[in-house]
Order: sequence, then structure tokens, then C-alpha cells
Amino acid sequence: MRAHTGLAPVIKPRRGRPLTGSVERLRIHGGFRLTGEVSVSGGKNAALAIIPAALLADSPCTIENLPDIDDVHILMEMLTWLGADAVFEDGVMTIDPRPVNRFDPPYSLTSRMRASYYLVPVLLGRFGRANVPYPGGCDIGSRPIDLTIKALRALGAELDNQHGTLIASAGQMRGSEVFLDFPSVGATINAMLTAVNAPGATTIINAAKEPHVVDVANFLGSMGAYIKGAGTNVIRIRGGRPLSGSTYTIIPDQIETGTLMIAAAATGGDVTIRGAIPTHMESLSVKLLEMGVEVRDMDDVIQIRGGPLRPVNIKTQVYPGFPTDLQQPTTAMLSLVRGTSVVTETIFESRYRYIEELQRMGANIRVMDRTAMVEGVTRLTGAPVMASDLRAGAALIIAGLIAEGTTEIQGTQYIDRGYEHIEVKLRGLGARMERVNVPLGYNG
Repeated sequence: MRAHTGLAPVIKPRRGRPLTGSVERLRIHGGFRLTGEVSVSGGKNAALAIIPAALLADSPCTIENLPDIDDVHILMEMLTWLGADAVFEDGVMTIDPRPVNRFDPPYSLTSRMRASYYLVPVLLGRFGRANVPYPGGCDIGSRPIDLTIKALRALGAELDNQHGTLIASAGQMRGSEVFLDFPSVGATINAMLTAVNAPGATTIINAAKEPHVVDVANFLGSMGAYIKGAGTNVIRIRGGRPLSGSTYTIIPDQIETGTLMIAAAATGGDVTIRGAIPTHMESLSVKLLEMGVEVRDMDDVIQIRGGPLRPVNIKTQVYPGFPTDLQQPTTAMLSLVRGTSVVTETIFESRYRYIEELQRMGANIRVMDRTAMVEGVTRLTGAPVMASDLRAGAALIIAGLIAEGTTEIQGTQYIDRGYEHIEVKLRGLGARMERVNVPLGYNG
């Protein structure tokens, strides 16, 4: 067994897990208006790329404002398995990458999250090789990593698929032009993580513009990397510079902010959301205003005041368009809005699986290919439902908040991947919800 030096790995205890012979559910008693103040946690999508990126440094990194979610804990398990010394406490993770001595994380860990593929360019940068099983995560449709493979090859990496494991070697790494056929967030971040170690100039064309892409670029810059243009469709990098440890604060979570905004609007509430970045939320704010919701923002505060809602049409797009991750909770809200709303999903083809669960609660929604026709009903009724993925879980929480009676959501493990203690935050706003363990086979 290998010995660790420096910081001992500390994993903060997680939420209680189901007892033997039982299953954990979120129980929501609906019909209560949300009021009060709530703070947004650190950004999940930024954190899941920045934590692996810390392994590129030659000294310890301190990452602040991390959300206390399962995906962050899984990533910490991966880092400690690879040899890193890490401590995670009260939203702050300190990572010493110097003891890292492995380049082959096990499938038992990589299969639990999509972001495990950020380890490929990081381990390439450290060891000149990486053996990383293909990633897991939520099943929301096809999410191939072909754009990541294309980007890494353009920068000189050699890649092969052997029995479900991506085998990568550094080859003749060099700066180059990387053209992305689609502005993929994952491919853009993986290209950046590779290019900072590839000597010479790299230009990433048709890059993703999402806020967490900018955050990753800023973190790499804090370690000494030269990156310009993040947040535009062209990112320029001068690779090969030494990277040193830094202290960095993660941006607030855009999707948690949006989920809280939707929950406030759906319940006709009056909620002040603190620690947000209003400019990241403009596409949602515009739609809420169109629906009749009062939206005010100043500095890092967004205030939502709900009222009678009007139907709207929504089409998901890459940033700065309407986020695909907010499509599901928005559709749940629209299910009680009188009239017809049209929701079109352009990013993932399997993001309507939660519709059946909303229909169990009384929603009138018809899905045709990638379009959902939402006919507002007068009421939803609480029911036992199943979350099939992270954002489906958020949609069912919204539905439970506005339904009559009691809703019990199974599949809390998906919700815990991306929302920090969501039931605690919503209870602070007046929601009646709790975690419960119920016997297997219980259908009440």
C-alpha cells in the first residue's frame, strides 16, 4: 500500500443513506408560497473541471466556494486514489498534487460521473499518458466524446479505445488550431487543459462560451497559464508555461440560481437570492418577465416576485441562450400555467423522460420528437415519482412544491449530484419537505 505525505485525505460525511431494506425519498407537502432569502452555492460545472485541473500545478492549490455535492466528493475520491493529498471542509478544498503517482483511475469511480474525462488531459500533462475508462453520469441522451478526441489529436495526443478505456499518450504535443464542429463545453475545457501543456500557440475556434468555461480559464490563468478570449468563440493559449498552485474562488452555480428563481416564480413567492451573478441568468430572467414575474437584480442579488403567470415558448440553446439544464424545471412550472406553452429541446434528445412522472401528477404534456406541448392544467396532485437524472429531479421538486398533497421523489442520488442540501435551502424559504427512508416496495 502506498503511503501519503503532507495533507491526509479527509472526506466530509455525506447525508444519511437509506437503511437496509429501505429507499430514500424526498417528501414534499405542496401548496406553500416560498418567501425569504437564500444563498447560492458554488458552481458544480466549474468545480468539476477546476478540481482535476489542480493536478497540473507543481504545488498545492486551494479552491474555495465548492458546493457540498456528491460529484465533488466522487472527484476527491478519484484524486486521492491517484495519489493526491486533499482536504475538503466547509466549501474549501486544498489539493497537493505532488504525490500523484497513477494515471489510471478505476471504472468504479469514473462510471459515476461525466466529468471524469477531464482527467485525460490532466494526466497527459503530468505523465505523458492516461488510461481513463469512458465516463458515466446522467442518462439524458447521446453525449459522445468525439469532439474531445478530435481536439486532443489536433494538439498531438495519440488516443485509442481499448475495451471501454481511453488510452492516451502525449505523442508530439504542440500548439495548433482546434476547430470544434459544435461549441461543446466538455471539448472546449479539455482542449484548454491540453493546450496549456502543449508548447506553442493554440487557437480554439467555435469554443463554448458558458460561464464555467470562463471560470476554468481564469483558474488556469491564476496558476500561470496564458489564456485569452474565454467567453468568446475564439480562445487563444500559449502553452508550455510552468503552472504553480494558487488560491481560487469558484463562481456561483448558474443552474442552482435558475432552479431557485423558477421555484420562487412557480409558487407565486417573494424570494431574494444572494451570491448570484445576474448577467449569467439573463435568458431565464427574460422568459420569467415574459411570463409576468417581477425580476429585479443588483450586484450579486436577484429578487423574484411571482404572480399570475402567462404561457411562453422556450427553445434551449448553447450559452448565452436558454440553458438545457433549466428546461426540465421550467416545464414543470409551465404545467400549471393556463394556456399553451411550447418547449423545444435542441441539445439532448432524451431530456423528456421526466414528462411521464409529471403526467402521473396530472400534467397535460405531449411530446413530439424534441418538442413538448404543455397545456396548463388547474392543478397537479402529489404522487410517488422517480427522478431519472439530476435536472429531472429538480423538475419533480418544482412540481411537488406546486402540487396539492404530498409528493415523494425517489432517485435522490441524482439530485445530490448537483444540488447542495436543496431541501434545507427550500425549507428555509417555507417549503414543507424532508428526507425520509421508506420500506422497499412501499407505494404510498
